[in-house]
Amino acid sequence: METEIAVDALGALAQPTRLELFRVLVRRGPAGLPAGAIAERLGIPATTLSFHLSHLTRTGLLTARRDGRSIVYAADYGRMQSLMAYLTENCCQEGGCAPAPPAAKERKSHGTRSRVPRRRR
Repeated sequence: METEIAVDALGALAQPTRLELFRVLVRRGPAGLPAGAIAERLGIPATTLSFHLSHLTRTGLLTARRDGRSIVYAADYGRMQSLMAYLTENCCQEGGCAPAPPAAKERKSHGTRSRVPRRRR
């Protein structure tokens, strides 16, 4: 991947609505979602969504296909993987690798009380 392409893709993702939109479509998988369903999930007006969809599509992070009267958008996993490969292609070449991130903490279910030791007086 060329640097200019990577910068465009990262720039497209460097906006909260577009990042969330991309993440929704990554979670959805290759089947994608129609634009109306995306707008509903994100709670944003169609015109705003259209702007963000076109930006992500222009950078190659999304694909669009017509399905009847709808346009279905999906994450372009090949482009996403190319971007990740570009970001990590020189990983650890000049030193030891970074430590692994800590494991995600499990959420406690509602109604479960945290057991914090009480201080003795």
